[in-house]
Amino acid sequence: MFYCTQNQQYIQEGTAFEINGIQYPSNWLNLSTPEEKAALGLEEVIATNSPANDQYYWVSQTLDQATLTYTNTPKDLTQVKSTAISQTNSTAYSILLPTDWMVVKATETSTKTPAAWDSYRQSVRTTAASTVSAIEGAVDVDAVATIMGNIVWPKDPNVVALEAAQATEEAAQVTEEVTPAE
Repeated sequence: MFYCTQNQQYIQEGTAFEINGIQYPSNWLNLSTPEEKAALGLEEVIATNSPANDQYYWVSQTLDQATLTYTNTPKDLTQVKSTAISQTNSTAYSILLPTDWMVVKATETSTKTPAAWDSYRQSVRTTAASTVSAIEGAVDVDAVATIMGNIVWPKDPNVVALEAAQATEEAAQVTEEVTPAE
């Protein structure tokens, strides 16, 4: 976005505009040089700070000529916690849902689910429970945002096996490249 000092207007890139009775096409800002923009009195609007995540903050902006300032006001902590807990539980549910059939089958057939899958499913539940506990203990919105940004969900046994196979294959390729041919 640019600010025109001649007529105190803001101009978005990709939009046609008029200065001193002269019409400029929508692509003019993209095609013009910095010198051409300066000659028309156009200054690029520069942000003095960054907007916060609007999931946790009310974000408003103030334009003062070519300066953009964001005001980040924390949302209600109780509501943020409630939303984060709901999101955590929903994510855990979504992760576990594709493997629920294993538990149903094991129950119906009186057999055991594979230990790796039992362990994985318990890890998902543990991750969700510890995250919910951390959220409940958070003292401010920043803490909740940090907790939510640092969740590491466990990988299912199929992904772990695939990654191990890929690592083994990559190690074998490196060994082949390093070992001279006889």
